[in-house]
Amino acid sequence: MSAQEPPRPPPAAAEAPEPEPGGRYEAVVPHWFYCKVTDTRERWVPFSAQDSERLEEAHGAGTEQDDVVVPTSGGRYDVRLRARQRVAVYWEEEVSEVRRCTWFYKGDKDNKFIPYSESFSEELEEAYMIAVTLDEWKKKLESPNREVIILHNPKLMVHYHPVASSDDWVSTPTEQGRPRTVKRGVENIAVEIPNGEPLQIDHLVFVVHGIGPACDIRFRSIVQCVNDFRNVSLSMLQAHFRKAQEQQQVGRVEFLPVNWHSSLHSTGVDVDLERITLPSINRLRHFINDTILDVFFYNSSTYCQTIVDTVASEMNRLHQLFLQRNPQFKGGVSIAGHSLGSLILFDLLTNQKADPEEDEHCAQGSRTSTGGIEEVKEILKKLEVSEYCDVFEKEKMDRQALFLCTEKNLKEMGIPLGPRMKILHYISSKTEMKQHRDCLMNKSEHALSQVSANYPQLNYKPTIFFAFGSPIGMFLTVRGVKRIDPNYSLPTCKGFFNIFHPFDPVAYRIEPMIVPDLEFEPMLLPHHKGRKRMHLELKEGLTRMSVDLKNNLLGSLRVAWQSFTRAPVPALEAGSTEAEAEAEAGMEKQPDTKPEEPPTAVKEETPLINVGRLNGGNRIDYVLQEKPIESFNEYLFALQGHLCYWESEDTVLLVLKEIYQTQGITLDQPLPGSQ
Repeated sequence: MSAQEPPRPPPAAAEAPEPEPGGRYEAVVPHWFYCKVTDTRERWVPFSAQDSERLEEAHGAGTEQDDVVVPTSGGRYDVRLRARQRVAVYWEEEVSEVRRCTWFYKGDKDNKFIPYSESFSEELEEAYMIAVTLDEWKKKLESPNREVIILHNPKLMVHYHPVASSDDWVSTPTEQGRPRTVKRGVENIAVEIPNGEPLQIDHLVFVVHGIGPACDIRFRSIVQCVNDFRNVSLSMLQAHFRKAQEQQQVGRVEFLPVNWHSSLHSTGVDVDLERITLPSINRLRHFINDTILDVFFYNSSTYCQTIVDTVASEMNRLHQLFLQRNPQFKGGVSIAGHSLGSLILFDLLTNQKADPEEDEHCAQGSRTSTGGIEEVKEILKKLEVSEYCDVFEKEKMDRQALFLCTEKNLKEMGIPLGPRMKILHYISSKTEMKQHRDCLMNKSEHALSQVSANYPQLNYKPTIFFAFGSPIGMFLTVRGVKRIDPNYSLPTCKGFFNIFHPFDPVAYRIEPMIVPDLEFEPMLLPHHKGRKRMHLELKEGLTRMSVDLKNNLLGSLRVAWQSFTRAPVPALEAGSTEAEAEAEAGMEKQPDTKPEEPPTAVKEETPLINVGRLNGGNRIDYVLQEKPIESFNEYLFALQGHLCYWESEDTVLLVLKEIYQTQGITLDQPLPGSQ
């Protein structure tokens, strides 16, 4: 089930008809809501059908005396049933009021229905029950705010809001004023009730934000933006992984936000900046201090340490808390960063140490004599000198001892010159490879992350690193890194995807730093509906057509000119025939003489390019397709291009495709142009 599915009413109320006068009374089916406050404006939001049923079940069990906690919203929020509070689990957020709702009235401002308090709803329900049972309507009730509610009949119930009066002596409730509609039961109001999220979590992704506290053009927080990203992922799973969902192979991917901005600006640096900030253009200066300066903070060794410590400790804390709350979770963990957040993660990953268990296994593997000897036998078999296995077994030679052997040692063991040379060459090549790898690692630690900081270690090995609108390439270049070695890969993370919008002013490519001598386009991300956007197809079609016309016109002119210059004037018939043959030959050879290929951007199939091991040999740079309106003016949509990733279906689909591919699960239908 997905949060994007069409709303459905609670089960018991789905077929409940309006009671006829004098008919049998049927109890109202409650639905649970929580109050969301944004900019001092209250909005009542329904829990999903799944969460509401769970809350009602706990309420009906009479367990409120024990202050029962019910997990909701995929486990990201807890509801304290007795206190009627909704509390965020993984991040700091204002506590929300929770209500068990049965009766609603239409609000003044946005015409949305607002639930009455639970106690007054019970009064309304009791009056309604009496009216239905006795068929006595025109019931008049007084609300806690001394406003009048009249139950005219089952289909017409009105709440009278009093008119503001200058007469302070009038204190009795009145029916004057603008009437507001009253509704009984959530099935009778216009509200979308999501079905809820799948319980099974297949993968966990931590998302790190960029500069400033706001992450999109609507100035929303990282929590709100990641909520959008998660909702889009649920709809993409339903659209592109339906078969796997039906076979219960796929549940969902959980995305959790990682906030470092508040920790950085709680160090007292804002007070220091305030003292030296000029009083003019106050709002602009405050915006710069709160956002743009984060880039300079990260390049300061003092504040860089604060940022990397915060990001690493927060991801470790969230990981541990998630495992505590989901003990059955067996999936992997990936990380994603937007803008500066991607650079922070890249620097953290380049300074991670390889799994100590693997190192210990490599160092101590020879202690098991049988395993070590078997490994040596495999090496000798590979070198086609397996007839000397008995000699090495007799000398109790394991892998570690083999790599310490000199020519003198092998000679003393009675190994002939030919096999001896093969073994020594193998030892030499493996030793050089190890030295190169160690050298590469040292270079990466000093060159790829030059900010002087003690980079903390993560408690897990990320499966994939996704960078959205990332300036990693630019920062590496500014640090003096001209080229990334093709053999380099992140120590603990084997996957790396650099995703960007074509008009994003902050985004830079990575692949040209690995393959500097070759010019090639980034991979074009396929549209989530399975084709290129129409304006791009039209643009490419027109480009192809103009190239073809140009080629044909030039070819025709060239053939005509050759026919004119080479044909004899009063010639014999044979001569003219020969000229025609030459002209035809020229026409046939014309395409091969000077081929004019369409530009790189027009080509459908991208040739295989070796971009090193940073993404396991796969492509790294992926570019989104701009929307038709964006193609009219690149500059106008530049800022939007940097902030578009949270609601981009194409971005989300690539993330899901790569994550599930590591589990052997593929899309229902492969998208054209995808890798």
